Amino acid sequence: MTTSDLEEEDYGPSKSELKRRAEHLQALGKELTELGAETLAKIDLPDNIVKEIEEFRRLRSFGAKRRQLQLIGKLMRQLDADAVRVAIDRATGNDRAAVSALHKSERLRDALIAEDDALTKFIEQFPEADVQEVRQLIRNARKEAQGSKPPKSARALYKLIYALVLPPISLEAAEEEKDE
Repeated sequence: MTTSDLEEEDYGPSKSELKRRAEHLQALGKELTELGAETLAKIDLPDNIVKEIEEFRRLRSFGAKRRQLQLIGKLMRQLDADAVRVAIDRATGNDRAAVSALHKSERLRDALIAEDDALTKFIEQFPEADVQEVRQLIRNARKEAQGSKPPKSARALYKLIYALVLPPISLEAAEEEKDE
């Protein structure tokens, strides 16, 4: 082997880089443990990680908590760190795209309830939407508004629209990242 052959060979990330990644995942795991139960439920985490986060909250000993954080960080290696960061920001309301989607969803919902022709525009914009379900929710929301009832259907319509405007993100790491 010549010197040029050694330079071309890829040894993958250095030991320091792997350690930085592990510490970053552990820090994300710590951030997840600090979220409230409702906020954590908004993030589509695997069940084993959620279980370990709940276990972390139950622990009182500093050493036990430290070991539990290491375990959470290890389990999070199967996830994409950037996607987890975005999911945390979305769940806590710190993501500009999520806030923008929230406002857009509210405007679309209000327009759908107020105007009949808004449904046509909505379907053109989101052809994957279940038209029958949207129509039913609009009808029910209008009835609830006229009857001064709680806006159950309006909330359901908002959730449906929000899911279309800002689709959920996949937290699974790509195959190349899992191998490292």
